[in-house]
Amino acid sequence: MSKTGKVIIIISTILITILVITGIYAYKYYNYIFAPNVDLGTQQTDYLYISTGSDYNDVLDILVENKIIINRESFEFVAGKKNYPSIVISGRYQISNGMSNNELVNLLRSGTQSPVNVTFISLRTLEILAGRVSVFIEADSLNLINKMKDPDIHAKYGFNENTFISMFIPDTYQFYWNTSADGFIERMAKEYRFFWNEQRKSKATELGLSQSEISTLASIVEAETQKNDEKERIAGVYMNRLKRGWLLQADPTVVYATGDFSIKRVLKKHLEIDSPYNTYKYTGLPPGPINIPSVSSIDAVLNYEKHSYMYFCAKDDFSGYHSFAITLQQHNANARKYHQALRTAGIR
Repeated sequence: MSKTGKVIIIISTILITILVITGIYAYKYYNYIFAPNVDLGTQQTDYLYISTGSDYNDVLDILVENKIIINRESFEFVAGKKNYPSIVISGRYQISNGMSNNELVNLLRSGTQSPVNVTFISLRTLEILAGRVSVFIEADSLNLINKMKDPDIHAKYGFNENTFISMFIPDTYQFYWNTSADGFIERMAKEYRFFWNEQRKSKATELGLSQSEISTLASIVEAETQKNDEKERIAGVYMNRLKRGWLLQADPTVVYATGDFSIKRVLKKHLEIDSPYNTYKYTGLPPGPINIPSVSSIDAVLNYEKHSYMYFCAKDDFSGYHSFAITLQQHNANARKYHQALRTAGIR
């Protein structure tokens, strides 16, 4: 073989070797980037929670310790190339089984979170609300309640310690998981302003009541009945008493005044408690809502039924509905029927 031929063979061998090595590395790094690297076992999807203040190492620990990624080296390679270690964004991310490093890093870099639905209905206290909400967002219940009890927060949104609870309108809301306590309260203030549209505000003005006073009366209606179709009638009874300057004599306000929510029947001793929430002692509305009333109760007050009823008591059929009366004599007759039904049923 000639010298030239030998040179060609050597060069060809070198080139082939280079191509093979290049191909091997190209295949390796292609797999690093695009091959499946997320293993969720039998699950097709799951959620990755990255807490506020987390850095890249924290994220890496979550992925490795929970065995979310198959190959750590490949993930770190792609994360480094995409500069993810310097742009970690907290949140709740939906990940899929079989995701590649490229897909996973792109998702985390983008900050595209999966929102959570936060639902709360009529609740008795802000403490209960804080506990309910903290299940769904990053802010814990202690942080939430501390903010909710802060006088500066009350003043910021135009409330006081008694009326602040009226800012929370029961519904289902979408939040990002990494919402802070301040963020939650700000969002609720926005929803409150949205709820109190011009139509509702106009109706409140016509009734001569502020928005917080509407919520206060609605909270009493809420505590009196769970039957939406009689809320407007019960609201009408209380509006009649307010207009005449009568004591509201609402048992739920007395229970609230005692602070003992286990009370099933209000007794004479309970009526003696000296509290502005005891509507057997003080005329007018109490200082603030006794619970977080539902939208149906708020609207029932705004659209209360015009009638002449001044009294109501539970029906003797235990249906949850009420018997209404114009006179005290009629009311006492209705009350006797109810108490007789209790005795007959062996309930004291």
